[in-house]
Amino acid sequence: MSIRYFKPPPSVPAESLSGKVLTAVRREFGAEVEPFTLHLPVPELLAGAWMVCRETLLAGKGRRDAKEAVAATVSFINRCPYCVDAHSIMLLEASGVDHSKAISDGKPELIKDSYLSAVSQWAAATLSPVSPLLAAPPFSAGEAPAFIGTAVFFHYINRMVTILLGASPLPFTEGFPKKVSMQMAAWFFGGAIRLEKKAGTSLGMLPEAPLPEDLAWAKPSAEVAGAFAAFSREIEKAGETAIPEKVRAAIKEAIDAWDGSDPGTGSAWMDATLKKLNEPDKAAGKLSLLAALAPYRVNDELVSSYSSRFPGNENLLSALAWSSFTAARKIGTWIAPC
Repeated sequence: MSIRYFKPPPSVPAESLSGKVLTAVRREFGAEVEPFTLHLPVPELLAGAWMVCRETLLAGKGRRDAKEAVAATVSFINRCPYCVDAHSIMLLEASGVDHSKAISDGKPELIKDSYLSAVSQWAAATLSPVSPLLAAPPFSAGEAPAFIGTAVFFHYINRMVTILLGASPLPFTEGFPKKVSMQMAAWFFGGAIRLEKKAGTSLGMLPEAPLPEDLAWAKPSAEVAGAFAAFSREIEKAGETAIPEKVRAAIKEAIDAWDGSDPGTGSAWMDATLKKLNEPDKAAGKLSLLAALAPYRVNDELVSSYSSRFPGNENLLSALAWSSFTAARKIGTWIAPC
C-alpha cells in the first residue's frame, strides 16, 4: 500500500535511527506496517511514535487484548477503517475471539467478554469529555498510563492514517473473504503478539525530556512517561519548523476550546479560527486545523497549497504530526480520571 503525498526512502541504513526503529518494529510488532513507515521522512518522529506505541499497547501494564480493544474502538469513533481492521486483527489473535463486528457496528456492549466490553465502552467515550464512563474506568490505577496512553496514541495515529493511507490493510473489505484475510493476518502477527516485551527498552532511541503538565496522567509509569515526554518534544520541534508561530497559536486556541465533537463540513468555524492570520499563513492554518479536528477533509488541494509555501516531505509530515498530536494530547486531559 502506498503512502499519499510522499514516498518513503527506497532504503534505510540499518545503523541509522530509522533502521534501528524498523528493526524493533519488525521484531515486536510483526512487520514494518505503514502507520509507522509513514513517519520515515522525520526519523525522530518515527522513533517517538514507536516508543509511545510500544510502551503502552505492547509493553505497558494490562491485558494486550484489552488494549487492542481500546485501539480498535478509538479507531472506530475516529472513522479510521484502516486501524479498525488492523487492530481487530490483533484483538482476534490476542483474545482468540473475533470481536470485529461489535466494534465496527459501534456496539461494544455486545462484546461477550464483560471486561473487554467495559474497556471498549470506555474507549468509545473518549470523545465525550463529560461521559461518566471516563470518571470510572474499568482498569486499575497502575494500568491507567498504558490504557490512557494507548487511547491518546490512537487518537494521534488515526488522524495520520486517515490523511496518508487507504481504507484497509486487508485485500478484502467485506464478507467471507475479509473474515479469512483477518484470520490469516492474525496468525501472521501471532508470534510477535506473544513475544515477551520488557518495558522501557525503547527509551534510549530519543534523548530524555521533561514531561509536559498536560501529560501528567503518564507519571505513574516511568516508561510511558519517558516515551511521551520524548515524543512530545520532537513533535514540538517539528511543529516549529513546519507551521508559523501565529498559526500554531490559533490552532492551540481552537483545540483548547474543542469539546470532542465533529465540526462538520462547513467552513464558518474554520474561517473564525483563522480570521486573524494573513493570507500566506492561512494555507498552513487550514491544513493544521483540519488535520487536528476533521482529518477526513484534508485533500490534495489543501496539501498542495500548504506545500507550495512549505515544500518537502519533512515539512508536510511535521505539520500533520504536530496538529494530530496536539488534538490527541488534549483528549488525554479529559480522559484521565481526576
